[in-house]
Amino acid sequence: FRSFSLTPQAKASDIEISFFDDLNPEDEAVAFDPPTPPEGFIPPPAFDDGPEETEDEVAAAYEELYGPAYSGVSVLGNDVYVMDSKVKKTSAFGKVTKEKVRDGFEERVVQVRRVTKVVKGGKQLHFRAIVVVGDKQGQVGVGVGKAKEVIAAVQKSAVNARRNLITIPMTKYLTFPHRSEGDYGAAKVMLRPAAPGTGVIAGGAVRIVLEMAGVENALGKQLGSKNALNNARATVVAVQKMKQFREVAQERGIPMEELWK
Repeated sequence: FRSFSLTPQAKASDIEISFFDDLNPEDEAVAFDPPTPPEGFIPPPAFDDGPEETEDEVAAAYEELYGPAYSGVSVLGNDVYVMDSKVKKTSAFGKVTKEKVRDGFEERVVQVRRVTKVVKGGKQLHFRAIVVVGDKQGQVGVGVGKAKEVIAAVQKSAVNARRNLITIPMTKYLTFPHRSEGDYGAAKVMLRPAAPGTGVIAGGAVRIVLEMAGVENALGKQLGSKNALNNARATVVAVQKMKQFREVAQERGIPMEELWK
């Protein structure tokens, strides 16, 4: 293999730039002469000659590309409400987006803050999200997560909250069985039962935790720090100290009627 390069001394007349000197493109007599097909050549059918696709075939093709239909109907038999590892949904930037887990728990974002980490090359910006999950039937969890994007931070904190679920003891009036106090760090939370119709009288993260747990009548007060994460965790600590009447009677070895004597 030899490479050729044009030197500045080369003349324009020495360079061959035309291959059809005797051909005039404006001449109408020039006709296109395609090559002869080989023996046994069968031309392919035209695009419009084939049978038309049915609606089910079109829906199945779309489902293979974009996943199950949003209407809840799956043509290929996939469960729309279960995460399928083969089905990947991509956003506008090509990133795989995750669906919300349908497990009966509701999510509520308490706080999203920007946090920075000082490293050798400078400062790294991240987002920290605090999320409370609960089924409003006595189960609640508090989670925290950090990521470079807000959506990813919320998803991580929701997963963390599901790993830290607790059960809140409640009476038939959807209130606490007795008073309780809990502290976490510099935050201290005081919880009191309330009569039916009172509602949840609390503020900040305490109110969100009680509402997601399903408590409808309660009194709450934040004492000390106003940190949302510490107050939410202090509420969890206070709830974990509570006991049902039947548990106390069982520990003492007496019937429940004697507790009020």
